[in-house]
Amino acid sequence: MPVRRTRHLCAIAAALVLTATAPTAAAADSSPALREVLFVGNNWDGTADVIESTGDFARIGRIDVVPDKDERMAEINADPIRWIYFMAIRNGVGEGHDQFVDDMYSTPDGTSVVVSRPSFADVVSLDLATGRINWRFPVSGYRSDHMAVSPDGNRVAVSASTSNTVHVLDIATGDELGSFKTGDKPHENVFGKDGKHIWNMSIGEVNTALDATWLDWTKGDRRITVVDATTFKQVKVIDMRERLDAIGLKDHSDAVRPAAFSPDESKLYFQVSFFNGFFEYDVATDRITRTKTLPKNPATSDDRTTWVNDSRHHGITMRPDGTKLCVAGTMDDYATVVDRATLQQGPLVTASKPYWATVSGDGRSCVVSESGADRVTAIDFATGEKTVSVPVGDHPQRVRLGHVEAGWSGAEGGR
Repeated sequence: MPVRRTRHLCAIAAALVLTATAPTAAAADSSPALREVLFVGNNWDGTADVIESTGDFARIGRIDVVPDKDERMAEINADPIRWIYFMAIRNGVGEGHDQFVDDMYSTPDGTSVVVSRPSFADVVSLDLATGRINWRFPVSGYRSDHMAVSPDGNRVAVSASTSNTVHVLDIATGDELGSFKTGDKPHENVFGKDGKHIWNMSIGEVNTALDATWLDWTKGDRRITVVDATTFKQVKVIDMRERLDAIGLKDHSDAVRPAAFSPDESKLYFQVSFFNGFFEYDVATDRITRTKTLPKNPATSDDRTTWVNDSRHHGITMRPDGTKLCVAGTMDDYATVVDRATLQQGPLVTASKPYWATVSGDGRSCVVSESGADRVTAIDFATGEKTVSVPVGDHPQRVRLGHVEAGWSGAEGGR
């Protein structure tokens, strides 16, 4: 073939390649910009407020997380067993209210938010533009609880508390990727930062009145279950009963509640039922290395049966650089920043039944949900002082960082 003709054909082929690939490049460039936000789940309200992740934490919009409420209630009312569990949740852990949103995470592209709904025993994905349900996953048993999202944002783990199971779902489709068994009443889930392991904390029976120390054995099998996040095979089980006994704290509960890893994941800081404080656990040596007892509020009743779901303090998070912890003193009505090196607490910031603690988008503030006052409050990590409070819906609990599309101001039909 003549050289000139060959060059001509090559030029045509190159042009066709450029023409074919140009739309793909343009499509990639046209991906919507994302805005970092905080999602606040209003458990009794059945809504989630979306607020600024830094600064004044102003509200951007609100999402109705139970757009299918009538349909779900019809199903529950038609099934006597489901109705019994629904009412037990309302009158037990719900403190006389239905639990419509426990936990939530946005998808990596900021188009949807995935929500666990305890009273409906499910997980749903909600389209942030329309408010409609993308997919729904009914968990095994009769109640869904805390979730965790993988570091890449593609998988979400949810505790099914009455079946002692954790389901791991594809966050985009809702398909179940696998599941694993836990101790009694799985609660908190944590993915390792490399995404290879999932840590689950089971808390046992928290809605009985058998709260005296000598009746602790009635609470069930409480343990940390660590599994491989790909195969869902058990890697190890950690029973804090043995570790607490080893340091002379046989009267402390071993029900691990919220927990936070140090940045290098060498230490785990965790709360337990009935305790006003937290523990430091060394992962490598498999032992509790330090105990921090925080102040009691003199106004808090000594009657442990009056404490919400066995928790005295519920909510702990860590500043991204690992220097400070922030603790929600739920039944003692305060939150405080604790220096990680010295374990010295800062000012006790008055808060009404703070139920969760997380970190602001810029890492400068601890954000706690005040479930007793229907607001979230930001506390400066550097000073330990409150900077701002903003109103949200009824009984805020979990607060999670996430993303929405830039310009988003609320889903259609949101309340």
